[in-house]
Amino acid sequence: MNRDQAAESVRQLLVQIEGRPEEVGKLREGLIETPDRVAKAWEFWTSGYGMDPAEILKTFEDGAEGVDEMVVVKDIPVYSHCEHHMAAIFGTVTIGYLPNKRIVGLSKLSRLVNVYARRLQVQERLTCQIADAMVEHLAPLGCGVVIKARHMCMESRGVCQQGHHTITSALRGVLKTEPDARNEFLRLAM
Repeated sequence: MNRDQAAESVRQLLVQIEGRPEEVGKLREGLIETPDRVAKAWEFWTSGYGMDPAEILKTFEDGAEGVDEMVVVKDIPVYSHCEHHMAAIFGTVTIGYLPNKRIVGLSKLSRLVNVYARRLQVQERLTCQIADAMVEHLAPLGCGVVIKARHMCMESRGVCQQGHHTITSALRGVLKTEPDARNEFLRLAM
């Protein structure tokens, strides 16, 4: 992202929003530094485009001996922005997997969430991207992802109804095909 171009775009937007015909093209004092701040914030909020899940999900066999039960990290905070209105999405992600001779550092799961959350998103795609990356880079017997989130595009505009949660899930491998494994994960995730 070119931060200078982004800041100029924000400046133009602010000029349109403020609608100050007496000072065409000028920002009031409180907004002078806003374009740079917004550009810097969006650079961070969209930094996932430059991240590679393969670099984050480095796996290892040491410690995986005899691990044949589910590993679940619950309530990972997630912050993203919807691609339709660029409004905030926030909530939690739960990731579970059944190891297949390899495990991953638990903190890596939070980092994986950020790879995809720091992009313009829809929750359904975000859920699937996390699950698919787990399958591709960890090759577990099965994995599951549940996201519970609120969408400011729904709460602060349009219907303006607060407090709704959208819940999405993506199940892969035995967590999708074997009812006992599926039920165990969903019970732990909820």
